[in-house]
Amino acid sequence: MDKLSMQTANTADDNFKKLAAMFPNAVTETINENGEVVRAIDKDVLMQEISCKVVDGNEERYQFTWPDKKKSVLLANAPINKTLRPCREESVDFDTTENLYIEGDNLEVLKLLQETYLGKIKMIYIDPPYNTGNDFVYEDDFAQSTEEYLANSGQYDEDGNRMVQNTESNGRFHTDWLNMVYPRLKLAKDLLSDNGAIFISIDDNELNNILSVCNEIFGEANFVGCITWFKKASPSNDAQFFSNDCEYVLVYAKDKTIWRPHRLPLSKEQITKYYQNPDNDPRGPWNSATYTCNKSRSERPKLYYPITNPFTGEQVYPKETAVWAYSEQQCQEHIKNNMLFWGANGNAKFPRFKKFITDNKGVVTRTLWHYDDVNHTQGATLELSKLGLPYFPTPKPTKLIEKMLRIASEKDAIILDFFSGSATTAHAVMQLNAEDGGHRKFIMVQLPEKCDEKSEAYKAGYKTICEIGKERIRRAGKKIREENADNSSLLTPNSKLDTGFRVLKCDTSNMKDVYYNPAEYEVNMFSRLEDNIKEDRTPEDLLFQVMLDLGVLLSSKIEETTIAGKKVFNVEDNYLIACFDSDVSEETIKAIAKQKPYYFVMRDSSMASDSVATNFDQIFATYSPDTVRKVL
Repeated sequence: MDKLSMQTANTADDNFKKLAAMFPNAVTETINENGEVVRAIDKDVLMQEISCKVVDGNEERYQFTWPDKKKSVLLANAPINKTLRPCREESVDFDTTENLYIEGDNLEVLKLLQETYLGKIKMIYIDPPYNTGNDFVYEDDFAQSTEEYLANSGQYDEDGNRMVQNTESNGRFHTDWLNMVYPRLKLAKDLLSDNGAIFISIDDNELNNILSVCNEIFGEANFVGCITWFKKASPSNDAQFFSNDCEYVLVYAKDKTIWRPHRLPLSKEQITKYYQNPDNDPRGPWNSATYTCNKSRSERPKLYYPITNPFTGEQVYPKETAVWAYSEQQCQEHIKNNMLFWGANGNAKFPRFKKFITDNKGVVTRTLWHYDDVNHTQGATLELSKLGLPYFPTPKPTKLIEKMLRIASEKDAIILDFFSGSATTAHAVMQLNAEDGGHRKFIMVQLPEKCDEKSEAYKAGYKTICEIGKERIRRAGKKIREENADNSSLLTPNSKLDTGFRVLKCDTSNMKDVYYNPAEYEVNMFSRLEDNIKEDRTPEDLLFQVMLDLGVLLSSKIEETTIAGKKVFNVEDNYLIACFDSDVSEETIKAIAKQKPYYFVMRDSSMASDSVATNFDQIFATYSPDTVRKVL
């Protein structure tokens, strides 16, 4: 049996393996500063292979950088020994829901999700902290003091004096913010499916920088657009300069050659305004379009021909500067099928082409989103107030996120928001599912930031942002179900409308340190460490860490059964079977093997006797030889 690693992958190691697989002749060894032989890449060989110039040292080049950027990259790649622990008591429909609410630093959570959700997320939406000069809640290990920043960025004169004033509000704030956002976006990219996209809300303060970061991580070629959200219903008359009425949503595709946005359905107003049926066509309402194209007669001579007006008998040619948009043969088909419109009285100078509403494939998304369409900040605040949770100063409207979901997600997509805040994204996913019968799943990630003890939220009993977010999902889900009470197909026990969520909390590993660092322990200590699992961890805690390690979706169906007196977890109908009880007998192992699971996992110390351990592999060889067996 193999032992599970029970820690996140080292991304740098993975990248080295990819490079070594592509260019094995560039792999070499060298001596590091400690005199140890270590792996290396021969730069000269690599240059020969890729046949391009390598920029080195202080040579000028186009780049985007800031103090501690290298540490930011290393932080994204470094492995961690953490896990996600389930919390049933704070969940809703824990056993049946496919939605997740994860409490923890999103940098750590994104690392934990890498194995399981790699390439599985169709859409990511984030609303990161705007860089307004306030302290960051996300304080990573390499955060700098002002003095360290000035030293790294060279902002001293020859006499050692600071070259700029008011440094607390100068570039250091950009550095801190970039160090926070860069590793998180780097990890998020890997979670996106090849045909996925990320939507990022941002204001003026860091718009240029986030564009540069995303161009580096996702590639300039994958920039889709910058949406301007007209967010205010009324101007800020107390503004010192201008009333800041807009925010932005950047959109990047994982691969723009594959990703395509969905067209939006026509609104009732658009249908009423643009589609009518003046000739009572039995095919229903239609809109008319020009029958010419912008090519000249010399460019498309075959598209210059006469069309007879059936009402006047006049033969009509297009203007000299244009030609018809369709061939003469196609035109005859259009006439036969009553597709040409000659005006209400039949005396129009040129025909127009009838386009029926039933053939409309939707509206192309524009980059200006008005609050009349997606609501405004005041409306978002009112939305939360109606749920009894008026505690967020600047929430996003549900309609704003819904529009993004319509553009970028299919009905069965997984949606990730790792700056969950007030959980608007979760609300929007449930609302849209109720409207179109979809089965989208959400993953919300939020740092359990403490509420100010003087705040109304704290006085109302909410100690952290997470507590408010989870309560918002509970109340929104209940409201959506009440509003759809007459739609029985959505509310049956097996319905697609999922308003529940599993709560998972990021915590230290379930394994004792000896699991990872046995060399640090003396021999006389091992009698106290016969069990490598922490005493306060439950079997369900162990199950979810195993799921993370094996890449099993955290929303998977879990059934708990008893076999020969031992608790057994069955995940996704025998895909994974796990038993963490002690004194596991041959009877239990044989019963599990007969179910032929893809994976079977148990504790290394769980076997009832040496004979059970001896016969373990033989039992599986007899009943389920293909089962992958792992131990903790």
